[in-house]
Amino acid sequence: MKKIKYLILPLIAVFAFTSCIDDDNDELTGNSKRGGLVNVNNPLISYVVGSGNTYTANGAIYQGAVQTTSVDIYNSFTNSVTKDVSNRVLLKTIDIQNTTIGNTSNFQVSFDYAELIANIQLNGAPLPPDDAGLNIGDFWILEYVSKTSENSSHNNSSTTKVAVGTRYAGVYNVAESAYWNSGNFIGGDWNGTDRIIESVNSSVYRHVGLAYWDDNEFYFTVDNATGKITVLDVDLEGNALLLNGSPVMTCEGAGGYAFESIPCNATTSVAVPDNTNNGQDELNFTVGYFRGIGQTREFFEKLVKKVD
Repeated sequence: MKKIKYLILPLIAVFAFTSCIDDDNDELTGNSKRGGLVNVNNPLISYVVGSGNTYTANGAIYQGAVQTTSVDIYNSFTNSVTKDVSNRVLLKTIDIQNTTIGNTSNFQVSFDYAELIANIQLNGAPLPPDDAGLNIGDFWILEYVSKTSENSSHNNSSTTKVAVGTRYAGVYNVAESAYWNSGNFIGGDWNGTDRIIESVNSSVYRHVGLAYWDDNEFYFTVDNATGKITVLDVDLEGNALLLNGSPVMTCEGAGGYAFESIPCNATTSVAVPDNTNNGQDELNFTVGYFRGIGQTREFFEKLVKKVD
């Protein structure tokens, strides 16, 4: 019977008081020579209904003393309305060609709608043959199970969420950023980090993170005719939105809170679609929160969509 070992990330560093360590071993937990760790490059893929696109997820494997010889990719589906979860099926198997110790083996898997729904059963029924039957917010989860030269299998904790969304959902890179605190320019040193933009429904998006604080989020809409981004002053339950515990500031002057340091209008909060084959859409945000007159926190951020 196969041995299943679960790899939990992030890993806890273990301090071993030993005279030497074999650098060829990918020591996943202490001195264990287990192998099979998969680094996934696509935590979120935006599935655009009606596009007919083929999507690609990719990752990398470091080959230690225990080599990874293949990766099984499983998928399951969740209905965002009912919260029902489907069965878990094998999507594809990727054979790893380069198993030389010390090398990094890259892999990728491509799939379309027909492959994503194959053999999936939700409450005893198959998924719709046409993706128009899906809900915005539905999603698949891709799981990566690596097989090693020791004939063992490892179910990695890193996954890929393939979320049914609209045009601007996806993973973005922060190209420009700026932060003012109480009228003082602090900087914008979160450039180069990633931001996840998720579709909540057919018109509302979720922006995950705020500057340095990953535990904040806000919601916005995009006027597809003009590109204007409108940051909402409420959360999904209709409650007043707070950022770091304070009321959100928007270009429309939510709650009477006005920006004091930077402009906030349809030119500073705007989506710029890239209709070329590159598909590198651009999102510009001006947002902030109010802690009193002269004590505002104001942010600008330019995001560029990451594409394969």
